Formats: sequence, structure tokens, C-alpha cells
Amino acid sequence: MNLGLILFIGIAVISFIVQWRFKSKFKQFSEEPLGSGLSGAEIAQKMLHDNGIYDVEIISVDGQLTDHYNPQNKTVNLSPDVYHGRSIAAAAVAAHECGHAVQHATAYSWLQFRSSMVPIVSIASNLVQWVLMIGVLMLAFGNNPYVLAVGVGALAITTIFSFVTLPVEFDASNRALAWLQANKGVMQTGIEHEQAKSALWWAAMTYVVAALSSLATLVYYASMLLGRRD
Repeated sequence: MNLGLILFIGIAVISFIVQWRFKSKFKQFSEEPLGSGLSGAEIAQKMLHDNGIYDVEIISVDGQLTDHYNPQNKTVNLSPDVYHGRSIAAAAVAAHECGHAVQHATAYSWLQFRSSMVPIVSIASNLVQWVLMIGVLMLAFGNNPYVLAVGVGALAITTIFSFVTLPVEFDASNRALAWLQANKGVMQTGIEHEQAKSALWWAAMTYVVAALSSLATLVYYASMLLGRRD
């Protein structure tokens, strides 16, 4: 069996397990009330202000697990469960997204590099699926490797982007946890902090398996291309 295919199947199984575990943890900690009684929106505002950031807006966006920071319009976007929630999970997620805002305000190098990649990654990600499909057909029926080579190149760009995302996400979580630990008025016990740490760790693992999945897919198509060209 092709090495790339073996990797792809193995990582797909791991990804399923990690996603299930992350959702399970998030549900568990969403039901754990925060001792301070603060909402995710209140925590986000406090973290921003503690870091001297007053030009970032905190808004509620529809959906579940749709939380993100938008550097283009300087908004911390929180899902309703996080924005209004007064749980361990809401606090952890809100602080994490503010971690990205702090990165932006302090010109964190990995975030800047990631942001600079967004335009080309957007193009590559929109085209890669179709280019790969057409490339595989042209390779199989016309022995033409060039379209597949373009697809592999586009996939390589998106794979690099997924790995560049990792230090950005881990750093945002580290900033969030450090701030939460230093603010006993937000998280009042060590147990709450450990639960927040667990929630953010499993969230980070979803990015890790996504990066590995992208790499396995790249290896699969690259081996197909190189195998036919040998």
C-alpha cells in the first residue's frame, strides 16, 4: 500500500479521535461554572484592557466554535456560548482569542508571517481540490504530470500554512493561560486553571492533526506524481 495512503488513513483516524475528545472536553467544561461569574465577553474586555488594548471590539457571532480574532477589522469574534457563557470553557476560549489580539498588538512575528501568507493561501485552497482531481485524471489517461504538479505545489502552500498556524495557536493559548493564572479575580482556583489548560490543549491538538493530515495528503499526491514520472 502507498505510504502516503497509509499515513492519510492513520491520521484520519487520529483526527476523528482528537475531534471527538475536544468536543467532549468543551462540552464538559461548558457545564463547569466559573467561580467569578464573569462572562466570556467580560473576560475578553478585561484581558484586552490589561494588555493596553482599547481599539479592539468584542462582538458575538452566530454558530458554535466559530470564535476567532480578525486582524483586518480588529475584532474578537465570540460564539454566543462563549460571549454570554460564564463557564470554564467560555473563559478559556475568550482569553485565547484575546491572545491573538495581543499578538497583533505586539507584532508577534509568526502571526505577521501567517497573515502575509493569507492572500496566496486563499487562492491555493480554492483551486487545489479541482487541480488535483484534474491532474490525477490527466496523469492516468494522458501521462501528463504537469497539472498534478501544480496541484501538489498548491497543496504544499496550504500545508506550510497549516504548520505556520501551530506556533500562533500555541502562543495564544500560552498568553491566555498566563493571564488567567495571574488574575485570581477571573479564575479563582487552580482546578479552574487546569481545566482551562486542558480545554485549550485539546483545541490545539485539532490544529496539530489538521497540519499532519495536510502533510499526509501532500505526501500521497507527491508520491503519486513522482512514482509516475520515474
